[in-house]
Amino acid sequence: MCIFAAMKTDFHYSTDFYGMNARELGHTCMHLLCLASEGSFVFNEHCYHITKNDLVVIPMPDRVSNLAAHDDLQVEWFAADYKFLQNLLPSNNYSIGGSISLYRNPVVRLTDEQARHLQDDFHRLRARMDDSHARFYRELMGSLCLTMMYDIFEAHAQREATDAHSDRTAYIVKALMTLLSTGISRTEREVNYYAERLNVSPKYLSATIKRVTGHSVTSYIDRHTVPILKEYLNDERLSLTQIAELMNFTSLSYFSRYCTKHLGQSPSEYRLSLQPK
Repeated sequence: MCIFAAMKTDFHYSTDFYGMNARELGHTCMHLLCLASEGSFVFNEHCYHITKNDLVVIPMPDRVSNLAAHDDLQVEWFAADYKFLQNLLPSNNYSIGGSISLYRNPVVRLTDEQARHLQDDFHRLRARMDDSHARFYRELMGSLCLTMMYDIFEAHAQREATDAHSDRTAYIVKALMTLLSTGISRTEREVNYYAERLNVSPKYLSATIKRVTGHSVTSYIDRHTVPILKEYLNDERLSLTQIAELMNFTSLSYFSRYCTKHLGQSPSEYRLSLQPK
């Protein structure tokens, strides 16, 4: 077993197939590349078989079970904190749609060239994981992770996008993502609002999105809202009170709590962090 970790287990690299579902990886997103031979695992009550050049992308891999492999199986995998990776990605339809598709089927077949690119990405990440003393360590690791994720997007985009879900379910998921892509979450962040727009009950909407994507409706609302919030905070012409009003927060204190929850800082602290040191 070969394992490296850094920054309080934010990043992990290994060549141990049976280590991919370790409990300490529960907060991460796993990216595993099969280099030789074959193996299998169960995820979301489905069994998946992997062979050479298969890529596996699984959020919260501690939910994986029934790992089995031939004795000569060779893999490399890299896992990083799930929220850290999510914050790197743009809130566009492909980014979110790709995450949904991978939750339903986490195995992507790569070409030889795509597999080489991804393995190179893993090695670059492994080589810099121990540089946590660097002033811009998280930014450095973030840029390398983003390169890896776009290489995965390139491969995933070539995979058949048709899924086995009912037309009704597919419509609900697509309609929610379309609504969110308009920027409506700037002022509307309640699940009830989106359920009403889609002519379904809040309970049905929440259950459908959770079942299909593995994530809550609120998580997708927040994922579209946070970039808008940052854009306003980056605009020094706007006061905090004006931003709170533009985003339809009922009070400045609620606005401040929302910022602290999703940015890790109060609005004023976030703005202060933007100033030159």
